[in-house]
Amino acid sequence: MEKERVEFSGRRGAKPEEETKRGGRVRRIQLVPRCGAMTQPGACTEQEDGLHEVNLSTQRLRVLPPAVLSNPALESLDLDRNKLRSIAGISRLSNLKKLILSKNEIVDFPNEIQSLGCLEKLELNQNQIRVIPEGVFSHLPRLKHLRLNNNRLSALPRDLAACQGSLQYLNISNNLFRAFPPPVLQLAHLQELHVQNNALRQLPKELFQGQSLKMFKANGNPLREPPSEVCAGGIQQIRNYFKQLQHGSGQEDKRVKTMFLGASMAGKSTICKSLKQGRTQLVPKEERTVGIEISEFWIEDFTFLFWDFAGQLEYYTTHHVFITPQALVILVINLHMYQTNHKTFKELVGFWINNLSMRVPNSVVLPVGTHVDCCREEEVEEKRRDIMAKMTAMLAERKSNLAHFIHNLEGSEEPEFYMDQWERLKEMENCTLTILNLVAVNCTDHRDIKKLEAAILEHVKNEELFPEVVRVLPPIYRQVEAAIVDIAQSEEMADHGMVDLHYLLSKLSQCKHLANLDRELLQDILRYLHRIGLVIWYEEIKHLESTVFLQPTFLITMFKLLVRYRLVQELESISVDTLIGEHATIRDRSNWVWTFKSKAMLCHRAVRALVKHQLCSEGMRDVFEEIMGHSPHRGREKLFSLLEHFELCLEVRHAEVLNPQASEFVPGKPWETTRGQGESWYLFPTYLNQTEEVSEVWGGDHPEDLHIRAYFSPEIPEGFFQRFLVKACSFYSTHWVAKVTCLLICNGKPLLIKENNQRAYSYLELRCRKPAGRTGFQFAWDFLMAVVFIVQKLAEEWPGLHVCVKTPCRTTGWLPRGAHLAGHGRHERHEELKVLRLLGRQQLPQGTKEDVKTCGTCGHRFGTELLLPKVPQQLEEPPAQPPAHYYVTSYGTTTFGSSSVHVTRQNISRE
Repeated sequence: MEKERVEFSGRRGAKPEEETKRGGRVRRIQLVPRCGAMTQPGACTEQEDGLHEVNLSTQRLRVLPPAVLSNPALESLDLDRNKLRSIAGISRLSNLKKLILSKNEIVDFPNEIQSLGCLEKLELNQNQIRVIPEGVFSHLPRLKHLRLNNNRLSALPRDLAACQGSLQYLNISNNLFRAFPPPVLQLAHLQELHVQNNALRQLPKELFQGQSLKMFKANGNPLREPPSEVCAGGIQQIRNYFKQLQHGSGQEDKRVKTMFLGASMAGKSTICKSLKQGRTQLVPKEERTVGIEISEFWIEDFTFLFWDFAGQLEYYTTHHVFITPQALVILVINLHMYQTNHKTFKELVGFWINNLSMRVPNSVVLPVGTHVDCCREEEVEEKRRDIMAKMTAMLAERKSNLAHFIHNLEGSEEPEFYMDQWERLKEMENCTLTILNLVAVNCTDHRDIKKLEAAILEHVKNEELFPEVVRVLPPIYRQVEAAIVDIAQSEEMADHGMVDLHYLLSKLSQCKHLANLDRELLQDILRYLHRIGLVIWYEEIKHLESTVFLQPTFLITMFKLLVRYRLVQELESISVDTLIGEHATIRDRSNWVWTFKSKAMLCHRAVRALVKHQLCSEGMRDVFEEIMGHSPHRGREKLFSLLEHFELCLEVRHAEVLNPQASEFVPGKPWETTRGQGESWYLFPTYLNQTEEVSEVWGGDHPEDLHIRAYFSPEIPEGFFQRFLVKACSFYSTHWVAKVTCLLICNGKPLLIKENNQRAYSYLELRCRKPAGRTGFQFAWDFLMAVVFIVQKLAEEWPGLHVCVKTPCRTTGWLPRGAHLAGHGRHERHEELKVLRLLGRQQLPQGTKEDVKTCGTCGHRFGTELLLPKVPQQLEEPPAQPPAHYYVTSYGTTTFGSSSVHVTRQNISRE
């Protein structure tokens, strides 16, 4: 029998309508508000027996409509994103198989659910449920899918085990579990389990003994056994971990990654070395940190991994690779240089606090004031109070801004359509830096160094601040770590510490207690050591998957060869002997310098000569051959693999003619590209200057340009735009770039991207020309949305960064006001939206409510085609291909459907 699906909508004054579609009937029933109250729907204007699927999501319901409860044949009921606190009468729907109650206002678990014996899918996520009573799940023997995430649960009922023969998916993430719920261990057919963001410290080994579990996620818990770094390796690594624990009792490992950040010459290296050596150790200016330096230090039974980051801005583009969560951040501030004004605060303190808030928003920050011997006592106290007050104000401002964004979404005409943005902002609201009291020290006084040491130890012992400082490890983890340290320090090991994975395994296997070490277990242990920063192993990089860096500091050495302070001077000082060795001349060197200064580009020979010059001057010629190879013309060198992986440079090739040696392309089969005959060039966006070339090629902005902006709060992170350039230009090989602008070309169509990074007004602006035909419109929006997707994916690397995409108001003289564009969440449904195909065959009817919008700020009225342009009436037939649809509701929400990119929503509102 053919099933029917019914959808309800809540627009006032609309008439019920019935549509017949190929493959079955869809019956749309209009809810009529009682007494004009939008949140109190009455009965349905049309009632039918035998409906099997009803969608009542986003209707602001407070009670269930009688028309729904009177249909015993109903099998699927979607009540997502309403205002329900109870579901009285739901027990009448005894044939219900799917019930969605997510994102409501339910506090007490609905007992009537136990009457739904046919239920297979139940979603109660994002409510306020604290307790689930016994006796519910024992009546749900067919339940396969259960979502209880984002509630206030701390335990699960024992009778959940009654679903052991059926339950396959369980999500209890974002709750208050401090201990793993025992009933879950009895779910023999469980395939997917989510327990993220609770307060779990230990996972039971029984959970991983069966073979049914295929996906498990536990990030965001203060796990000790197994540690989070082990869980990040997946189910098999967790199984291997528990298997190794059976061979011996676990050993506690108390290790803290400690990152020293701060402006140049603040005293970071002096503090680092003084703490390590147990006495004052001043570092001369000429020995200041270049890149990052790593060392170990012990206080009592705690091991500290000190990461000393250089303060020069040039090095910050590589810092993001190593700034990780679950670390103690020591922010070093030169109190002698500090002045109680906003400019100095931003340079010496605010820059670092902002970037930490975006990159690792849950970090613990210990401010340390140095050079107190150069200040008066009352001056030190005044500056300490000023710094603490301004940092507190920064956090308060961030919290206020997030509350403002959340309030705007909740106060919009249809807040349910911004639920994914709202959830993201609520997560960010719960993540904030913990800033400890500033410790002022005189680096020349041993007593002050001991005072700082005592303060650090006191804080790391605080389990509220550092719940994951203790990890339980199998003995073999510590044994392999100790053996690796011995190998790295042995005389036969080169200074660079790079070893082949197979060679490392053979060396370790020679140790008596590691004779049975196999490749799989070694890889598990290397992944753990990589995540805590003891070794570096990039198994995800094709050209480096078999290389292990036993000395992480050497990786920093590789980075700083080309991303460093005063690189131009290094280039100019390349010796004649080095030039000859790379078949280059002094004239070539001059050309390299000019090209680098003007275009931030270096050819392959220039890079080889520059790297050789720096390494050979330090007696590291063997290192040069290891990372750059023997041949000056061929090969995929390790250095470039690293730089491109972390988006620090982009290979640029000039294809002057077709390549007759290229292999034939056969759809569905691997295609190996052949390297051209020309020399490779590499673009380093960090060193770009702002030139007029991009603007000249673009030709100026036009009023009819398709135009959107991606706004960043609190600001665009340092190095973000440069990394975006590498990502975008790797997709679109024809491009022009400058310091804050980029022009991409695809199929002859230009797209301009401009960066504006001002305080409280940071955005990337995207513009392309308004096309004339249907095919052109589809291509233009595909192009725009593809670039927006690149921006959004890159922004995910900054968990504390809020990005909001808008289309500006076109009235001159007004600040841009616009519509949010945001992606649909995983569980959102497109049928919630009224379909108006701007790029399909149907046209937006003239004179409809959707045809004109009013800016909420300036009051200017304009046609919707200026936001999402309508297709002209007289058009050629588009080529045969899957259509890309744009959906728009009466309040401006837009969704980009089944095309090559996904995405978006709009709402014209005040920023």
